[in-house]
Amino acid sequence: MGIFSHQLIDIIEWIDDTRDTMAWRFPRYENEIKNGAKLIVRESQVAAFITGGKLGDVFQPGTYTLTTPNLPILSTLMGWKYGFESPFKAEVIFVSTRTFTDRKWGTKNPIMLRDADFGIVRLRAFGTFAIRITNPGNFIKQIAGTNQQFSLEDLDTQLRDMVSARFADALGSSKIAALDLAGNYEQIGRYICGKIENDFEQFGLQIANFFVENISLPPEVEAAIDKRSSMGAIGNLGAYTQYQTANAIPEAAANPGGLGAAGASLAMGMQMGNAMSQGLQNPQTVGPAGPPPLPKQASYYAAINNQQSGPFDLSALHDKVVTGSFSRDTLVWATGMPGWVPASNVAELAPLFKDAPPPIPPKA
Repeated sequence: MGIFSHQLIDIIEWIDDTRDTMAWRFPRYENEIKNGAKLIVRESQVAAFITGGKLGDVFQPGTYTLTTPNLPILSTLMGWKYGFESPFKAEVIFVSTRTFTDRKWGTKNPIMLRDADFGIVRLRAFGTFAIRITNPGNFIKQIAGTNQQFSLEDLDTQLRDMVSARFADALGSSKIAALDLAGNYEQIGRYICGKIENDFEQFGLQIANFFVENISLPPEVEAAIDKRSSMGAIGNLGAYTQYQTANAIPEAAANPGGLGAAGASLAMGMQMGNAMSQGLQNPQTVGPAGPPPLPKQASYYAAINNQQSGPFDLSALHDKVVTGSFSRDTLVWATGMPGWVPASNVAELAPLFKDAPPPIPPKA
């Protein structure tokens, strides 16, 4: 990774052939850095000089000749008032400023939430995020320390724990219904970035982006939702059962001796029984099976021979008209009438007297 002479280092550079190294300490060993040595800092790198355990000068991408004017902080720390002509000793740490993508995160334990649709539910979630180093000094002080090399793997667990904890807080305070979470993943991701920003800054890091890939309910709740969705897709359950039974008839006919015929017959019997039961409970839903019942004939009481008789229907009164025991002047009464009236005054009874012979005249 580095190139140096036997005694004096005259070229300081880091050729990073990895994808996950965040900081790399230039291997100085006991060698000294030559006055006027070249420092090469490539894109997505910075180089930091440290002496006496203190952070000195930090160089951005470019090529530098190391002289006193280029090392103002280091000159002050080492007391070089008039420049230096001899080699000097200093630690050089290269820090990668590239964006480290596709970092995985996920909830270790379910998040307990109160939901408007399901009551208390347990949610799990997972996704990805990306980070980059924005303050190399803080990163070296807080994270890299004295390590010869610091990789992303050394930090992954801590980062995932920080993200998961903040995600649980954000999800609980969002008050978004469980069924609406899928439509708000982007909004939740932006919210998380804002919440976790301060936690990352103290380590010299910045969260570049945050993605929620999935938020899931427990399997048993998802199974119940699937059943409910299936019932909604079927629609009219009675019509669907009839359709399934009708489709089973050809199969039963093709195998009359097998269990298929018995199964189809049983299904049809159950369907017919259910339909009859529903018809008895809800007669208005069943179509007319015949003519309506005949209207009930009115019954009348009659004052025959000064005595209350009856009640008589129209047929019985007709017979009495023929025998002469019931005439136009006979008083009658029926339910709903205010009092006794002559039979001739009742419209329903008038037809009984059309074909009746007139009364026999009295003897002279």
